[in-house]
Amino acid sequence: MNNGYLVPGGTTETYFSYNQPSISSDGLVVFRARARNVGSEGGEEGGEEGGGGGGEPFRGIYSRDMSTPGAPIVLIADNKSTEVPDPNNTGAGFNEFPSFPRIDGDGTIAFRGQSRPVWETDTKTGTSGVYTTAGGSLVTGASQLGALSGFEYFSVPGSAAPGTKFDQFPGSPTPSGSLVAFKGNWTEGTTGRTGIYVRDALADGGTSPVRMIAESGMAIPDEGGTVGSGAVFGSTAPPSAWGSKLVFTGLDNEEAPTAGGIYIANMSGEPDVKTLVNFATKVPGEGPQTFNKVGEALSFNGHKVGFWGAWGDEMKTVNLTCPDEGNAAVRKACLDSSDKDPVTGEPTGKTTREVPVHQGIFTVDTKTGKVEMVAQTGDPGIDDLVFWNFSGAPPGVGEGDGDQEPPRWRSTSFVAVDGDRTVFKATDYTVDSLMLGRAAKGIFETLLDTTMLASILDLDAPLGALIASLGIERDGFRGGRITINASFLNAANESWAGIYTTSVAPVPLPLSLPLLAGSLGTLLFVRRRR
Repeated sequence: MNNGYLVPGGTTETYFSYNQPSISSDGLVVFRARARNVGSEGGEEGGEEGGGGGGEPFRGIYSRDMSTPGAPIVLIADNKSTEVPDPNNTGAGFNEFPSFPRIDGDGTIAFRGQSRPVWETDTKTGTSGVYTTAGGSLVTGASQLGALSGFEYFSVPGSAAPGTKFDQFPGSPTPSGSLVAFKGNWTEGTTGRTGIYVRDALADGGTSPVRMIAESGMAIPDEGGTVGSGAVFGSTAPPSAWGSKLVFTGLDNEEAPTAGGIYIANMSGEPDVKTLVNFATKVPGEGPQTFNKVGEALSFNGHKVGFWGAWGDEMKTVNLTCPDEGNAAVRKACLDSSDKDPVTGEPTGKTTREVPVHQGIFTVDTKTGKVEMVAQTGDPGIDDLVFWNFSGAPPGVGEGDGDQEPPRWRSTSFVAVDGDRTVFKATDYTVDSLMLGRAAKGIFETLLDTTMLASILDLDAPLGALIASLGIERDGFRGGRITINASFLNAANESWAGIYTTSVAPVPLPLSLPLLAGSLGTLLFVRRRR
């Protein structure tokens, strides 16, 4: 789909903004998107509270079955017409979906949603939750109502005092059938805590309690899963699930980690957290070097985990520029925090950050523990695998319940695994590329890059437009199908965007791939890189 598609339930509204999509093994694509009236200018400028305002853009979670020609776009939830599922005694509707949605191999969707307060007694509470389509209808997977009588099954388990509620659910939750796993933040006294949790949204008539997998203050397992270093988790990242297992990144200190890594755990029964990669794991092909950084974005297909990792002490400076579109309050927060002009003292909209010189994309086999390198900086077209985004909630534009993190620069990497193949995003600081490779094969291909004509992907794009941006997420490569988001721009400053998918035959590289935007398609030839 692209900017020419009408939003379900609308009459004149077309899409204009997209997050990275996710795809099931059978080709069901789920995505977060925004839409506005045809012919209107610009995006939304505020951080309005309360859903359903007539003038604000449509914001929602949608799906389309790309295995069925001509299948319609289906509304999962939006800010105009969708009430938050029970518990909800206020009739509250959604007003925002802060993160990209995710989908399991069989088509169950999970996402994070913000709303007006969903429960009223003496006060109103509950403005954030995790929601899933487990069982075929929209149900609540996690909620902020855990401190209320009758809703103890939503409370924080583990070391938290009984009846402690979750403050927020950062990032994107991950589904696996009726199970939904998520990162949860909560407060102990005046101290912020965090952890990885899972809940069966359908068991016990929907009253099954939240279960703890790992939390801050918990001893970090050493290599092999034993505990002995004395280090404890200080931060955790949103997990990725498949079947009865989940994987997550946990560190002692998010800003300057000295212990931690990537871990696998059971979602049912005892968690039995085991180490997959930690700071004692050797980097393949780099002699005695061991990892000293691992990424938060993990792609898990039940067998292998795709991840970003770095090693060595050498760092380099990257230049960042504040966004010139999107939420006005967020843009202003970025400008206010940027470097100041040495003469005028005015903010420049620019700043710098440090990234490792030595970094790569890897897979780890969850059955054998074998780590393999897919690509690394220094390979053709790859100078960096870290990408930056300024995001968060500015003061006065919060989501209720004192729950959202302030705006700041955040970094991530992009990787998706399917079988023995991996798609990842890379840059040489001039051109951004999506590449397809196989671990330990020494070959990877450029699928798309920002020198290519938009018509490769979308014949509806403005004449002469080039690809301006590309995105893929950890669930964007499943069952031999890749799904991405992309935007385009031409010399006349005419823009266009959409979501695209293709089937990739399981044949040796190089490949020739048709990529489709809805029913649109043209032939794309990938280029071999060694």
